[in-house]
Amino acid sequence: MGITKLADLIRFNAPDAICHKDISDYTGKVIALDTSIVVNQFRAATPTLSPLTGLFFRTLTLLEHDIKPVFVFDGKPPEEKSAVLEKRAETSGWKSSNRTGTVSSQTKDCLHLLKLLGVPFIQAPGDAEALCAQLERDGTVDAVASEDMDTLPFGANVLIRQLNAKRDSEVVEYSLPKVLEKLQISHEEFVDLCILLGCDYCDKITGLGPKKALTLIQKHRKIENVVVHVNKQTHPIPHFWKYKEARKLFLAAPQTVAPELAWTEPDEEALVGFLCHTKRVKVERVRHRMEKFRQKRESRRNEREKERALGSCRQTQIMDFFRVTRKREQPVEATEPLRNKRKKPNST
Repeated sequence: MGITKLADLIRFNAPDAICHKDISDYTGKVIALDTSIVVNQFRAATPTLSPLTGLFFRTLTLLEHDIKPVFVFDGKPPEEKSAVLEKRAETSGWKSSNRTGTVSSQTKDCLHLLKLLGVPFIQAPGDAEALCAQLERDGTVDAVASEDMDTLPFGANVLIRQLNAKRDSEVVEYSLPKVLEKLQISHEEFVDLCILLGCDYCDKITGLGPKKALTLIQKHRKIENVVVHVNKQTHPIPHFWKYKEARKLFLAAPQTVAPELAWTEPDEEALVGFLCHTKRVKVERVRHRMEKFRQKRESRRNEREKERALGSCRQTQIMDFFRVTRKREQPVEATEPLRNKRKKPNST
């Protein structure tokens, strides 16, 4: 579920925090993906097919754009999420939800597939979106790709939605710093706003819509003060409301030391053996997609090389026009050049 109507609230009250991009704009970027979201998307779109096929196609699409994906898997969910998980299981027709954090057979298949694709993955101690946000804040990745808006209250500065590479769809990017600036609230106050809107970890105040919730937080700054001033006749407070526990989950989620990330070339023969001979995907389909992957990646790399060459040529011509006649002395207190905050990953 994520955060109820948070996307609408941002669109109406902080539109400058949203920008629309193309998947090619993320070339060269390291992006953490909430794996359960990706798998569930394919399960819903093609219920008769294995979500492994969708994960295979999606990953290759990212790689052929020279995007470096890092897939993050859910660990043991917090106890506060039990009611939501049971409801989802019931709606989906599952016998029960996985509340132990044990690795399912489907997850094992996904892990094996990603290994054959040469893509790194990480097991989160709790919810995957919390670890995704941590990776972005630490500079391990450049952005988080997830459809769940609760990635923002977990602290991800850059959230990407609709990273599905469809021709007619735009990638939507949210900036948390811009959201906070426009709404004129702190991150802690933003977390309380998200709890008021409705999250996975506790109940919400009945009848409290986005506009009213935002007004209350902007005026009273935290839930403790909101409870005092809200009209309890029209907006009754939940009994035994665990908003403090929810707040703690967002602000103090379990931390994980990220492993060293590395990307390698996909192993086509092993992929054919796994997907076709074990999972019964047609050999022609896998072979055709791998060939298309190689052609598209090579084509896009050649295009970028040409663009760089043209840019270098144009820059040379400009520098020739504005010739340097005397080398200036360097200032005594030269400032150190800015460095990219992201750790450099190993790649082939």
